[in-house]
Amino acid sequence: MKHIVTLAAALLATTAAPVQADPIRDRIAAEMPSLMAIYRDLHQNPELSFQEVRSARIMADAARAAGFEVTEKVGKTGVVAVMRNGPGPVVLVRADMDGLPIEEQTGLPYASKARGVSTAGVESGIMHGCGHDTHMTGWIGAARVLAANKDKWSGTLVMIGQPAEEINLGALEMIKDGLLTRWPKPDYAIAFHDSAELASGVVGVKAGYALANADSVDITVKGLGGHGAYPHTTKDPIVVASAIVMRLQTLVSRESNPFEPSVVTVGAIHGGAKHNIISDEVKLQLTVRSYSDSSRKLLLDGIRRIARAEAQASGLPEDRMPLVTVAEPYARATYNTPELAERMRGVLTKRFGAERIANPQPSMAGEDFGEIARAAGPNTQSLILWIGGRSKAELEAAAKEGRQLPGLHSPFWAPEADKVIAAGTEALVATTLELMPRR
Repeated sequence: MKHIVTLAAALLATTAAPVQADPIRDRIAAEMPSLMAIYRDLHQNPELSFQEVRSARIMADAARAAGFEVTEKVGKTGVVAVMRNGPGPVVLVRADMDGLPIEEQTGLPYASKARGVSTAGVESGIMHGCGHDTHMTGWIGAARVLAANKDKWSGTLVMIGQPAEEINLGALEMIKDGLLTRWPKPDYAIAFHDSAELASGVVGVKAGYALANADSVDITVKGLGGHGAYPHTTKDPIVVASAIVMRLQTLVSRESNPFEPSVVTVGAIHGGAKHNIISDEVKLQLTVRSYSDSSRKLLLDGIRRIARAEAQASGLPEDRMPLVTVAEPYARATYNTPELAERMRGVLTKRFGAERIANPQPSMAGEDFGEIARAAGPNTQSLILWIGGRSKAELEAAAKEGRQLPGLHSPFWAPEADKVIAAGTEALVATTLELMPRR
């Protein structure tokens, strides 16, 4: 009996023992009330691409208050904040800032009511439907925590607020404005993106291709218009365009290697004005996604070939062949350096626990973060992490019921922001500390 009592006391003592303190996590927890106030402000006041004046000022002021040397208006509206802390590597930490031309329908008490005019000249509502508000807030949190822990790292920290990710021009604009020449060139580039597919607080680490090449393609199909009652006197561009749309599907199903993911989507078709008039022109708008350069070339060459061949099959003369235009620049695939990804998988598993680390599928979405490492050269390693923002219970319920949940770019997307920001901040801090050990 005495042995049982002693054993019970020992078990009780073990259970009651305090959890080991984690100064980094404790500091992030202390910052969370302030960070959530910043998040709600950013969410309520989104700005479109290259219009992120207010957002940039909030990030710049926060970095300056933490002790960084700050330069604003880099690449139009970008922010560069630098902290030099002795010898060591250069680590770049990036957050994107722009919102989307979407009318928010989340029902949040701090939902955006902002409106603006996009670079395409369209007036609309604006919302952070891609989670860039969580990215900016996590960036501010990391800046504060790293500045407060300078005794734990050595090197040069370059933190950037990047504009215009949604139109895939912001990174290139900052590079053109001297990001890699006016400031130290990074040995490592780090970022995170919120995820609607991962449970809140889960960190996704993907080696290799993480996001896709994203091409915008316009096809102008030319015909010979006329009266709808006399189709034999015309060359109907709507029929030709329809044949092109259907044939384009075979680029993925019959020409692409099944082991190389690719997407060809016709997002818009415009032509005609009246029931009984055959128009003389139809416009198609496509988005094309791929990973490798060879896969991209196959798709784009195939689009040009199919458009021309269908026009020829319909008897259109040479001077009425379709015009195919591929927008430049395009968002090139984002590639996570495998050795860096696997190294950070180990670091983050140790910090968060294996149950909070995922190995997600690569995404067919586009992202211009990879342009930084590409422009910096082969010695720069790069990694973008995914941070889950969806309630685990909601994910499980939707899977059980076969329901599709709203994701990024949806007017209904509302991540569990506190969990994204806390995990995103901690992931940025943990990776930076690993890459910049105290010497």
